Amino acid sequence: MARSRTGGVGDRELALLRWVAEQGGATVGEAAEGFGVAGGLARSTVQTMLERLHEKGFLRRRRAQGVYRYAAAQGSGELLRGLVRSFVEGPLGGSLSPFVAYLVEEGGVSAEERAALEQLVERLEERKGEP
Repeated sequence: MARSRTGGVGDRELALLRWVAEQGGATVGEAAEGFGVAGGLARSTVQTMLERLHEKGFLRRRRAQGVYRYAAAQGSGELLRGLVRSFVEGPLGGSLSPFVAYLVEEGGVSAEERAALEQLVERLEERKGEP
């Protein structure tokens, strides 16, 4: 389990984190080649990003043959839940209302997403009755 986070994740960090997870892990060299080149990032920048993600608890690393191999510290579902939790507790001050208002005002919810949201609301209603 990832340790307590000391900070959020930026867009580029999130993209790198997803890339590492999709690869099943990567060294700095592999990440610089596979992720950094496409984004115009120097090897040192990728290395710094990997280290920051490790310090924040999003990546774990182990030394093998003299180099660190980084891997996601948690599954993608758990990662996304954690990021959403951080977003709700941080910028949204613990309230989901601004997020729901955004969804309503922007109207960018597909029929499948709406059905999934309705199922989640039903589960929430069911949990209200639990002790």
